[in-house]
Amino acid sequence: MKLSQIKEILPNLKNVVFQLENGKIVPEHFHVTEVGQITKNFIDCGGVIRKENAVSFQLWNADDFEHRLKPKKLLNIIKLSEDKLGIEDSEIEVEYQSETIGKYDLEFDGKNFILKNKTTACLAQDACGISENKITKKSSDCAPNSGCC
Repeated sequence: MKLSQIKEILPNLKNVVFQLENGKIVPEHFHVTEVGQITKNFIDCGGVIRKENAVSFQLWNADDFEHRLKPKKLLNIIKLSEDKLGIEDSEIEVEYQSETIGKYDLEFDGKNFILKNKTTACLAQDACGISENKITKKSSDCAPNSGCC
């Protein structure tokens, strides 16, 4: 979900609810402690230089159980971040702490914002000899010089 999409959805909501893909609801007293632009400059295993931009939302739970973030407040936080930081209309990446800090993509199911589990992948499969049957293997299954990243 891009930033422009959440800005279109929020005015039509009574409450902001985030839900993990497994159905667990983020406690309703969460805070959005950060909204920012993340730029990642990197080189993949095939030697290609890449650049990715994302808008980052960080969710945090405190012990102030009476706190409830309303859609208008979240819109104000987004607007402030756009005005002060020059945030672009990029895909949203949500950081949320469970056992460790997880990073999630964001979708909307018509009622709740769904935190979609992110996965890793080899971006240069053609450069490092990855075939379809090797993609599903765990790294511990790959023998030296087998072509697995």
